[in-house]
Amino acid sequence: MAESPEEALQRLLDGNRRFVERKPTLYRQDLAVLRKVTAERQEPFASVLACADSRVPVELVFDQSIGQVFVNRIAGNIVTSEIIASIEFGAAVLGTRVIMVLAHGNCGAVKATIDGKAAPGQISALYRYIRPAVNQAGGDLRAAIEANARIQAQLLKESSPVLAGLLENGKIAVVAGFFDLETGEVTLLA
Repeated sequence: MAESPEEALQRLLDGNRRFVERKPTLYRQDLAVLRKVTAERQEPFASVLACADSRVPVELVFDQSIGQVFVNRIAGNIVTSEIIASIEFGAAVLGTRVIMVLAHGNCGAVKATIDGKAAPGQISALYRYIRPAVNQAGGDLRAAIEANARIQAQLLKESSPVLAGLLENGKIAVVAGFFDLETGEVTLLA
């Protein structure tokens, strides 16, 4: 397990570099052994809040295998009380050292929020979480996607006393990232 939040973040970014260069190492691991080792307990080093989009396979993007990344997925990579609870569990109980809110190009949830059209079922319930980013970005899709990731990361820092305490003590880092669907590269967002 990574010893610091910075090392955990570097481990994710190194895995993404291998993914982009098409030199993954995760397939060299014996999955039968990994399943056996992780059947009783998990020790992920990172937590990723990603969109539910099928084009964002988190473990592949970071070249990580079973038990290494605690993945939370929801359309628009939004922070809800249920997501906060899950991420708190990852950090406080499982010991994740870095939390990344991972946005991606051409996000349908952000696009739908920009369009603001009526949608079937509960889809429009997502809009209220994403609207601040759309307002900040002035309707520009890429800017709104990036703003949404930054806003959601900030919400994680501010909305959870558990995460705030871990941040204050240097036990975790919370960052926002952007996954480019065309290149496969993840970049950190300031």
